[in-house]
Amino acid sequence: MATDSYSSLGSIAGLISQVLLEAGCDPAPIFREVGIVRKCISLPGIRFPSEKMRRLWDLSVLKTNDECFGFTVGEKIQPTVLHGLGFSSLSSDTLGDALLRMSRYSRMVCTNFTIEPIDKNNRIEFFINPLMDVMDFGYTRMDFGLSVILQMSRICTGQTIQPKKLTLVRDKPSCHKTIENFIQAPVIYNAELNAITFSKEQMEIPLPSAHPELARINDQSVIDYLARFDRDSISMQVRLNIIEMLQGGTPSQEDIADCMNMSLRSLQRKLQNENTNFATLLRNTRKELATQYLKEPHRTLGEVTYLLGFTEPANFTRAFKRWTGQSPTEFRESLARGITGTGHFSQSM
Repeated sequence: MATDSYSSLGSIAGLISQVLLEAGCDPAPIFREVGIVRKCISLPGIRFPSEKMRRLWDLSVLKTNDECFGFTVGEKIQPTVLHGLGFSSLSSDTLGDALLRMSRYSRMVCTNFTIEPIDKNNRIEFFINPLMDVMDFGYTRMDFGLSVILQMSRICTGQTIQPKKLTLVRDKPSCHKTIENFIQAPVIYNAELNAITFSKEQMEIPLPSAHPELARINDQSVIDYLARFDRDSISMQVRLNIIEMLQGGTPSQEDIADCMNMSLRSLQRKLQNENTNFATLLRNTRKELATQYLKEPHRTLGEVTYLLGFTEPANFTRAFKRWTGQSPTEFRESLARGITGTGHFSQSM
C-alpha cells in the first residue's frame, strides 16, 4: 500500500480533540494547522490520511508538552470510538478472543500498522508492526496502539488487567512514571519491539458481556465496512457525507470536499468520472430521504424539513413538488389511499 493511502478512523481525531480540551488546549487552531475539519470528525466512517494524523499527534504532543500523549489518549478509549470492532470485542467469549479480534481487524482503525500476536511459551505477545518507516510512524502512535490494547482489555473484562510486561522501542521519557502507573507492570525501554505481553491464563478470562450472536453481527459489520472501504465509489462516499451533514443545513460541495480531504476540483473530476455530479447526488439523496420520512406518520412536516437541511417548510414543499408532482401533504394522502405517487418523480431540480 502506498504511504499516501494510509488512513485512520476519524473518531480517533475526535478522541484527540477531547483530550486536548481536557488538557486546557484549544483544539481548533491545531486541527486547522494540520488540515482536518473538526466538524467532520463525528461523521460515521469518516477517515483521515495518515500524514495529517501524524501531524495532529506531533502537534498535540508539542502543544500539551506531554511526551506520553499517546498513552494519555489511549487511556480514554471507549468501545464506541472503535465502532463495530469495539462492540464485537465486548461481546467476545474471552479476553483472548477479544484481543484476537482487535488484531484481526486492526485495519479498520488504522491502515498503517498491524497488531500481531506471538505465542511465546506461556505468554502471548501483541506487537505493533508499522507498515511504513518507523520514524514516519512515530512513537506516539505506537504508544496509543499499545495503550488501547490494555485499556480495552480492562473495559472488556471489568478488571484492572496487569500485563506481564511492556516493551517500547523509544527512549525512557521524562514522563515515564505516567506510563508505568498506567501499565502497572515492568516497562522496558530501548527494546527491539513495541509490544505488550499477557499470560495465557489472562487470555482465558471470560468476559461478562459475552454474547456470541452479537459478536457475530458486529464482526459482520466490521467486515462489511472494510469491504466498502476498499471498493466504495466516490459518489457513495459523497452520499454518505451528505446524509450525515443535512441536519446542519444544506452542505456545499466545498464542505463535502473538505470532509473527504480532497480539493473541490478533484472531487468534481472524480464524480464526473463516475458520470454524476454533486447537485444530482444532493437532489437524489434528499428525494429518497423525503419519501422515507414522509412514510413515517409520527414525523411532522417541520421535522422532515429540518432533517433534509431546508430552512423553511415552504422551501421543502416546493422542492418536493418539483421532484414528485405532489406536495408532501398530497403525497401522504396518496399513501393513505394506497397510491404512492412515486411514478411522478422527475430528475429535474
